[in-house]
Amino acid sequence: MNLHQVILKPVVTEKSSSAAAAGKYTFVVNKKATKIDVKNAIRTLYGVNVTKVNIIQTPRKIRLVGRGREIEKRQAVKKATITLTAGSKIDVYKFQSTKKN
Repeated sequence: MNLHQVILKPVVTEKSSSAAAAGKYTFVVNKKATKIDVKNAIRTLYGVNVTKVNIIQTPRKIRLVGRGREIEKRQAVKKATITLTAGSKIDVYKFQSTKKN
């Protein structure tokens, strides 16, 4: 898998911003990406050493409407939480998407 296809975007929320002080950053990753792919992509794109990668798959959120119809309120997403070595930092606000329109 191409390294630019692994990381889709950073997750910038209040919870992820407070975790960044401890050296943990969260990214939305490709559904087919593995921990090794994420680790290599972060090392190549940002130039930092990664000590640990945790992957979370959030399910889609649906709502039943009418007679058995479903409305999808939130899509399924795969997120990776990366722990960096002590003293390393990433500026997630300077992340440049590599998606081609």
